[in-house]
Amino acid sequence: MFRPSSPEISYPAVILTILCWTLWFLATGAPVAAHAESITDRLTGSPKVPWQISADTVDYDAETTTYHARGNVIIEKQAARLAADAVAFNHKAMTAVADGHVVMTVGDDILTGERVELNLDQETGVVHGGTVFLKENHFYIHGERIEKTGKNSYRMEKGSITSCDGDRPDWIITGRSVKVTIEGYGSATHAVLKARDVPILYTPYLLFPAKTKRQTGLLIPEAGYSDRWGFSWNQPLFWAINDSTDATAYTHYMEERGTKVGLEYRYALTHVSYGTLMADGLQDRKTDDGTPEATRKWGYTGDAYDRPNTDRYWLRAKQDQELPWGAMARLDLDIVSDQDYLNEFKDGRSGFNETRDSFLKSFGRDLDTYDETIRTNRLNINRTWSRYSLNGDLLWNDNVTNRRWESSDDTLQQLPTIQFNGTKQQAFGTGVYWDLDSEYSYFYREDGERGHRSDIYPRAYLPLRWKNYLSVEPSVGWRQTAWVMDRWENNSLDHSSYRQIYDARLDLSTEFSKIMGSPIAAVDRIRHSAKPRVVYEYIPDQDQSDLPYFSDLDRIDEKNRVTYSLTNTFTARTTKPVQSATTNGGFSLSEKETGLKNKRRGDPPTPTPFDYNRFCRFYLEQSYDLAATKDDRPEPFSDIYGELEFNFGRYLTVDADASYNTYDTHFSSHNVGAGVADHRGDRLWVEHRYEKDDYESIRSTLSVNLTDHLTARGEYERNLKDETDIIKGAGFLYTAQCWSVDFFYAMEGEDNKFLFSINLMGISGFGD
Repeated sequence: MFRPSSPEISYPAVILTILCWTLWFLATGAPVAAHAESITDRLTGSPKVPWQISADTVDYDAETTTYHARGNVIIEKQAARLAADAVAFNHKAMTAVADGHVVMTVGDDILTGERVELNLDQETGVVHGGTVFLKENHFYIHGERIEKTGKNSYRMEKGSITSCDGDRPDWIITGRSVKVTIEGYGSATHAVLKARDVPILYTPYLLFPAKTKRQTGLLIPEAGYSDRWGFSWNQPLFWAINDSTDATAYTHYMEERGTKVGLEYRYALTHVSYGTLMADGLQDRKTDDGTPEATRKWGYTGDAYDRPNTDRYWLRAKQDQELPWGAMARLDLDIVSDQDYLNEFKDGRSGFNETRDSFLKSFGRDLDTYDETIRTNRLNINRTWSRYSLNGDLLWNDNVTNRRWESSDDTLQQLPTIQFNGTKQQAFGTGVYWDLDSEYSYFYREDGERGHRSDIYPRAYLPLRWKNYLSVEPSVGWRQTAWVMDRWENNSLDHSSYRQIYDARLDLSTEFSKIMGSPIAAVDRIRHSAKPRVVYEYIPDQDQSDLPYFSDLDRIDEKNRVTYSLTNTFTARTTKPVQSATTNGGFSLSEKETGLKNKRRGDPPTPTPFDYNRFCRFYLEQSYDLAATKDDRPEPFSDIYGELEFNFGRYLTVDADASYNTYDTHFSSHNVGAGVADHRGDRLWVEHRYEKDDYESIRSTLSVNLTDHLTARGEYERNLKDETDIIKGAGFLYTAQCWSVDFFYAMEGEDNKFLFSINLMGISGFGD
């Protein structure tokens, strides 16, 4: 595979080489030499397949030892084809010349020229008035003279490259002289970037990588302007270290703040052992010293802490590593200098949003939100068997504000936590099932209580079923917890403590379903399933005030509660096209024909394949607290909690959850997100979030395709509780056949941002 960053070198080299060996083969009638087999095998198939030649006339001149093929000359073999008006081959000098409308194709790639001159012994050649088209990257390479000067070196006179169609491309890069060495570097003199015929960028000398593999080079920069940063320019440099590692260095110049430098290092040892390490830092020219003006400009209102520091940084990493005996290790690092850093640098390359998306895609593990001041750092080692799992964690919660500005730090750390769990499984072939949760933790605080805790929690189940109507599952658990303290401040605590407590649960459920026809032509059937469920839970009241407290597990509250719920799901069945393995003359049989053949042979009928899609789920739940009625508490009923998921293809999606207080007749919280799209690709997303006495906000994004090439975009988010706008932004994206331009303007708090980028198709992947 050839990269778009080096199109002007790879295919002329290969095409000229294969053309040389093609003509030699035709002249000698012998197999291609062994040292050329890799090229012919890759581009034209097996060397055992003969070349085919046709021409109006073929003559031999004994005096000059030259074969002459004239008139509609075509030489072809599998994926390779050469056409010309005339071809002359001197088998003694091992030179060849193809003249007139020369067209060489290798697969979907095309070389054209008026004249091609070849020296097969020296593996050199010249293409006059040549053009190379690379199908995969849609790249055109032009040159008045494309010369192969050695086995892996080339030179072009008055060369140019573009990914645009037409005689007047929208953009083109030209050079007076271009020299290239394969798997090395190339240079161009007097390089000019032109838009149409208008020069817009010139450099007297350009050095670039010339490799067909991943390659070191500059990536497309990001440019913008904001009130906080001033003019900004972020220039990435990609370094292809070897086949399994690479790195990207970032230099982010900000007119008002200074230069932020960063590095991203990636490696992949195997398909399960890989990692990413990222770090960036800035010596900030601006600080938040607590004055209103400084906070408004360089801090964030509402923060409990100022930001007087100028040294700012963010270190983050995720790694997966396979260990012996089937174990796996996973590392998560997230260390930041101050509470404002991730808010300040949310966007752009190496920003919080792009880093988070990259980690989720590569590792499936998230980061804490950008405004979270306690950052999670974890080393996990685990081993999983068919019924058991063992997990060991070193968990360090980096409290940014306490570490930087508080005189003491009572942040809780777990160094280590070890868990051994058993999944639900049958006990000795009986009708009884059991599972196990167990944990050991050492809780550490730099300032505060420290101690050990072990917890063992086995549970037994007796699943029963009455015909196909009702499932009944009683279960009982017995939790035993022990503490040993290293340091404590509460005088009522003992050096060691012990607790045991049992709980009981009864789970009753059933399910009804019905399959219906569909009013939508694309859907074959719809299945509606309703699952009512009632769960009773009991935990006795037990005094635990004299026990240590590190986490919620240290306080098991009394429970005497009934929870009832109803789950409705709707599943659509659609018929997939049948791709039968039964063939007739090389053509697949239809589903009906296949069924008839099977019937005549006595074979079982071929099942019709289907796709199943759960397009709607609606869940409701409420609890009744029996302990509240015993204590004469006035509100035994919990909020009604509901969830709605609806996905109607790409046209309509709804994702919502809500809690409704039946006593106040008011929602305690709700989060509703809905997206609407059409067949043109227009899309609107609206999300409303509400938590009583806490926050209320609305956020929306809009994308509208005004034409086939122009898309308008907008973004809006407002804090409805404070009646302030969080972000307002609008922009457009114009996409042509071979380039695009993206412009976006946003007002985020007190900051105004302008983002602008131009993407030249094929060049944007330079070095990536």
